[in-house]
Amino acid sequence: MTKEKSAKKTEKKALTKTQIVAALAEKSGLSKKEISKVFEDLSALISESLSSKGAGSFTLPGLIKIEKKKVAATPERKHVENPFKKGEFRDIPAKPAYSKVKVRALKGLKDMV
Repeated sequence: MTKEKSAKKTEKKALTKTQIVAALAEKSGLSKKEISKVFEDLSALISESLSSKGAGSFTLPGLIKIEKKKVAATPERKHVENPFKKGEFRDIPAKPAYSKVKVRALKGLKDMV
């Protein structure tokens, strides 16, 4: 039982948005409002880049690359054999086209870890 308690104490949690803003404000010398504004502007810039009028990708140099990928629609398939129950057939409904978001770690982030 003591191992379980000690494991809980050593468990680290991810920083919250407030903690991140406070840490960046302290390190950079900017106010918390200015840091929050930077995050809002960064979100808007990413949204603009990934929109239908944007480039479809956004790179945070040295850290991450965010890409939007279009996935084609799949047609309806009838009378397909069920792989889990031999001899049983089922119908697979059509799926509309949609967009996927892919986030890749770049070299700088990989080197940090």
